[in-house]
Amino acid sequence: MVDRDRDDAGRALNSRPRDRLGRPLPPGSVGVARIPDDLDLPPQQTLTFAQQLLDDGLAFNAHEVLEAAWKNGPFAERMLWQALAQLAVGVTHIQRGNAKGARTLLTRAITRLTEFHPADDADVPYGIDRAGLIAHAQALLEALDAGTPISPTELTPRLRG
Repeated sequence: MVDRDRDDAGRALNSRPRDRLGRPLPPGSVGVARIPDDLDLPPQQTLTFAQQLLDDGLAFNAHEVLEAAWKNGPFAERMLWQALAQLAVGVTHIQRGNAKGARTLLTRAITRLTEFHPADDADVPYGIDRAGLIAHAQALLEALDAGTPISPTELTPRLRG
């Protein structure tokens, strides 16, 4: 069995370098900067950082930032952050040429965004553009189903309105 780096709680850490699309590289390779395993940013900073990564074509890294918010945020918002992370993974799958994986994750993101209901019928928090993100994910699904090429510009959803 291969020994793995572990955090103080015993959870496995993956220090292996990755390429721009999040694929593991051979040990010792130079990859893109990794998102720290213990990332814990306030929501607005999370969205700003994730948007910057999406804009730079680093959807996998954006997913890791959004996943940290999903895991560290308040329980009432977990479905929302999970949906955003899944949207970023869906984009990652498109970047990698994995249409089936993209469809699965984009569909999950749409479902969670649709089903998320903020407390007291308030607006979606932090200026997140739920309707725009649902429409963006649906447009990506339609392009995948039609076999239409998807440009890098179409792979940069706007997280906030």
